[in-house]
Amino acid sequence: MNQIFHDWQSQACQSDDALSLIQSGAKVFIHGASATPIPLVQALTRYTGAEEVTTYHLHINGVEELGSPDVRHIRPVSLFTGAHLRKPINQGFADHVPIFLSDIPNQFYSRNIDLDVALVQLSPPDRHGYCSLGTSVDAARAAVDTARIVIAEINEQMPRTFGASAVHLSKVAKFIHTNRPLGAHSVKQPSAVEAEIGDIVAELVTDGATLQMGIGGIPDAVLSRLHNRQDLGVHTEMFSDGLVDLYNAGAITNARKTIHPGRITTSFVTGTQKVFDFVNDNPLVEFHPCDRTNDTSLIRKNDSVVAINSALQIDLSGQVCADSLGYSIYSGIGGQMDFIRGAALSRNGKPIIALSSTAAGGTISRIVASLSEGAGVVTTRGHVHYIVTEFGAVNLHGKSLRQRAELLIGIAHPDFRKELTEKINHVRFFQF
Repeated sequence: MNQIFHDWQSQACQSDDALSLIQSGAKVFIHGASATPIPLVQALTRYTGAEEVTTYHLHINGVEELGSPDVRHIRPVSLFTGAHLRKPINQGFADHVPIFLSDIPNQFYSRNIDLDVALVQLSPPDRHGYCSLGTSVDAARAAVDTARIVIAEINEQMPRTFGASAVHLSKVAKFIHTNRPLGAHSVKQPSAVEAEIGDIVAELVTDGATLQMGIGGIPDAVLSRLHNRQDLGVHTEMFSDGLVDLYNAGAITNARKTIHPGRITTSFVTGTQKVFDFVNDNPLVEFHPCDRTNDTSLIRKNDSVVAINSALQIDLSGQVCADSLGYSIYSGIGGQMDFIRGAALSRNGKPIIALSSTAAGGTISRIVASLSEGAGVVTTRGHVHYIVTEFGAVNLHGKSLRQRAELLIGIAHPDFRKELTEKINHVRFFQF
């Protein structure tokens, strides 16, 4: 058996041979983010051996062909939508499922989504025959556990990660062998507005807090301002390069965490080679499925959870739209509600929605009297707590509708405050 693992490279095949296991009508999971098995997915879009294939995935990278109207044999179903699938979804060439990130694994375990195939990217096997799901465990753990067939790209450059990431080579029906860099997500310097927001949010983070954050200018701006904190912990669905810098500054020890103490807990990572190198063979970082990282009953057990999430639009009653621009799907529900609620239930927790006050070069206010027609409510007015823009932070929890309107207008861009006040004068519960 050990000899088989030692000679595993000799068992590799070509993409077309691996995909020959996919039959017409198959339901196929695709590993996401930086772990997207790009060569296999690209080959699948060219594959002529199966019709009416349905793919399920979170945000995937580097496969713009998927969702193209020219690829008629595949119907993508996005459980969280990335940039290249927005247009196909809104044009009707792909589908979107609004769902909490924490609920996705059970869709596979319950067979509500009955997977035939899982396409994943793995690290090479160790001497015991175990590969790793690497940078993304999230829903991939459940997909590998439940799919009838696992087809893999085994990439020499996929990090080997700790936690619930192990997949034995005997579980893999066929695989291709590659040696390529993972899909990177470039990290940009925060804008001036994002830096201002970062200053305000950082003031809400105390020593010993447990952090959840996403990727982008605002999370990076916050993290860069926490280097003088002590004993910070991390329990998050994902992180990127900014967290590596914060750890290297000595601010993260995870010493005060109740759940997975002493460890950074995550579901996936994305970013540049910096974060891939950080998680590679690093027992400090534990990767768990998203039904664990995003389990509200676990999140709340850590004290002082600070959950930092974003939004596209917020109305004056506190309804948060984070997944769509009107009727057009932009991203997804993701883990926002999981962590907003988990942080709210945590002792001394702070659920935060942070966003710039305007969009489209300052011509549109993100704080509005009422959400756009078709906009989805991700965080309800009953769950919302802190809202932060570059003009300040307010806590809406326990506030009346009239008080909420006053507070939100106070952190809207000054150019829109008069207009917002005028628009709500005819709504009785907002009247001042």
